[in-house]
Amino acid sequence: MKKINFFAILMIAIIAPNTFSQNSATTNASAELLIAMKLTQTSALNFGANILTDATGGTVVLPADNITRSYSGGVAASASTPAASNASYTVSGNVGETYAILLPTSIVVTHSTGATGAGVRTMNITEMTARFNGAAQNTINNSSTLDANGNDSFKVGGKLTIAAGQLGGTYNGTFPISVDYN
Repeated sequence: MKKINFFAILMIAIIAPNTFSQNSATTNASAELLIAMKLTQTSALNFGANILTDATGGTVVLPADNITRSYSGGVAASASTPAASNASYTVSGNVGETYAILLPTSIVVTHSTGATGAGVRTMNITEMTARFNGAAQNTINNSSTLDANGNDSFKVGGKLTIAAGQLGGTYNGTFPISVDYN
């Protein structure tokens, strides 16, 4: 009997401090849900009709903020169609969130008409820039903020290099562009 009483007293001594030291707290929980961003192209990138005036080649720069092209080397403007146009996009997602676009560093366009003969059949587009809706200038960081309705838009331009001996005709290509939350 003494062993049972001793054992009971020992158990109470061990358990009692723990029962009086219990405490609880309320903890908050939260989550944020981002709506998948939607990117829609509204117009294609087109450097328009250009003339190779001599055998040296040159460049056409189409800024992201307008369609006023600048030329270097043996390349000049043409009054012929098609007219130049910036690639234009609309973006939608969560209100007030910042996002970034990823532009390619280089695009290759390939001669796509049935002309035959010797000549260079590809051209490169480099130095891609973006101009966001309402931005004061073209931007290198490629980041913007969705408005109070969760929308934004931007235009893209670049630099087309025309080689000496470039084959006349139409050149086409595609390029990837993506947007994501910062």
